[in-house]
Amino acid sequence: MNRYEQAMAYHKKGFNCAQSVLASCMDVNGLSEQACFDLGAGFGAGAFTGELCGAISGAIMTLGMCTPVDPQDPVGSKRRTGALSKEFQKRFQEKFGSLRCAPLLKTEIAPESSPAAQAVGTTNRCEILILSALEILEDMLAERK
Repeated sequence: MNRYEQAMAYHKKGFNCAQSVLASCMDVNGLSEQACFDLGAGFGAGAFTGELCGAISGAIMTLGMCTPVDPQDPVGSKRRTGALSKEFQKRFQEKFGSLRCAPLLKTEIAPESSPAAQAVGTTNRCEILILSALEILEDMLAERK
């Protein structure tokens, strides 16, 4: 099962968008499945306020785990991770016009906006957002190599 299929399997079981992104990225974020579920639990539905999309939160947490903090340079570490977070959000916003869960859930989102969504055959709005977040995340991680 690839990362996209795994994320869909988690979401279909009832895990939220952040949990689904985090858990499908265990190979790169170094977290256990349970840690992904626990860490992402409060980030569904825009942290239950309709704010920052949970798929974005899960991706940003994964980016943070891929850029560990240097205790000798916490400010520099924070800037590096912050720059990745901003770049991720910029790409997501360019694609969907919003970062906020509530408006995204009211927007018509075409499966064609995500090659992965087309490949797995989903038309579910949250699943398209999850898969798009994973696509952006994978692009960013590949660019870092």
